[in-house]
Amino acid sequence: MDVSTWTIKEAGEKLASGALSAEALTRSCLDTIEQGDTDVKAFLNVSETALEEARAIDVRRAAGESLGSLAGIPVGTKDVILVQDWETTGGSRILEGYNAPYDATAVERLRAAGAILLGRTNCDEFAMGSSNENSHYPPTTNPWDKTKVPGGSSGGSAAAVAAGFVPAALGSETGGSVRQPASLCGIVGLKPTYGRVSRYGLMALSSSMDQIGPLAHTVEDVALLLQAIEGRDPKDGTSAELSNTTIPALIEKDVSGMTLGVPKEYFASGMDSQVAAVVNEAIAELERAGAKIQEISMPHSEYALAAYYIIQPAEASSNLGRFDGLRYGYHSGGENLQETYERTRGEGFGKEVKRRIMLGSYTLSAGYYDAYYRKALKVRTLIKRDFDEAFKNVDAIVCPTSPTVAWNIGEKFDDPLSMYLADIYTVTANLATIPGMSVPCGFVDGLPVGLQILAKPFDEYALFRIGATYQDRTNWHKQSPT
Repeated sequence: MDVSTWTIKEAGEKLASGALSAEALTRSCLDTIEQGDTDVKAFLNVSETALEEARAIDVRRAAGESLGSLAGIPVGTKDVILVQDWETTGGSRILEGYNAPYDATAVERLRAAGAILLGRTNCDEFAMGSSNENSHYPPTTNPWDKTKVPGGSSGGSAAAVAAGFVPAALGSETGGSVRQPASLCGIVGLKPTYGRVSRYGLMALSSSMDQIGPLAHTVEDVALLLQAIEGRDPKDGTSAELSNTTIPALIEKDVSGMTLGVPKEYFASGMDSQVAAVVNEAIAELERAGAKIQEISMPHSEYALAAYYIIQPAEASSNLGRFDGLRYGYHSGGENLQETYERTRGEGFGKEVKRRIMLGSYTLSAGYYDAYYRKALKVRTLIKRDFDEAFKNVDAIVCPTSPTVAWNIGEKFDDPLSMYLADIYTVTANLATIPGMSVPCGFVDGLPVGLQILAKPFDEYALFRIGATYQDRTNWHKQSPT
């Protein structure tokens, strides 16, 4: 049974009709991982209880019990999202052997919806990276070309879906870590509005921007996942009380009457001309579908990357202070506390994590706080105002997700600035805390290109409406790597 191209909706219909059992679907996914993940390296491990959980779903279905919206659907989870009793390392040596004592709220809600937690996926260490090469484990490869990166930091989750190992997976976003790998792997990836999904049980990188987000083959599947995990959580003070929850059945496949803004700054120098052509054709397709296309300006977007790489390392340097090797994870002895800290963190953290800790500690230090961190916060406010002004005139914004397609493994690894530039079109949404989504819109040299859609806070339906309309008129999301 080849389930590699099945969507959640397709698998769900077969499960509900009795044409397929949850056990058979789960077993097929596990077999596909065993056969194909040797080269892709999307999964760090698979669940030992997945088949048992699937059989339990089948028993409940046979008994006529009411089941959740994802009953029997296998889902992968990024290695920064806690799953009780699973080793969860954040892709870092410093958490070797750490078993999560509880489920993240998003995982808890997936279980309540009947999903089968299939395994944890590879990622850049503590979600710091754009290529998945910063993982303590062997890097994940792109299923479309295994000499290329899958993007990051949720590269393992994106590759797992693209390769057909699972119908869907959870990733996390701080500056594009769901949307960018979704673009490079040719699938759909959603960054919800900050606060729509609880961060409880998500390893903190940058607390003012982190957000869990779903990856799948279609916009409808992403909406099904969001429906399951969204909503207020008393364990997360930043989670929001939603006035409108996601109902996938209400997604329109019609953009008539919508005005879509195209920011001229997002098509500046540095963007691959072939990628620009593919994205422009996707925008033209939406215009043919009835949308009005309007050029807009986001004048402060040129400062977004600089502001992001001041704010994010500053918050990361604070959040990562909890990892000392004394209570859990990797420990390297020393003759005193200072030496223990130095050795444990020196051996436990990777190069990129150390780089960002040092950058963050520097910008927060006396004498530099006002010059860098405070100024970056002011720029963040200006970027938010740019979006507020734009959304007075347009219903959503359409633009590239990534300036290039996937690059060669190792090509940018020793060039941090070049790697950071891969996030140039995605970090603005995280700074402004708005929702964003990437949908596949074509290929350049056999590698996928993503169209990014941005909307007002908590207006995920605008993203779904535009994305679903586009997928209804095209077949890019139905392409799969050989």
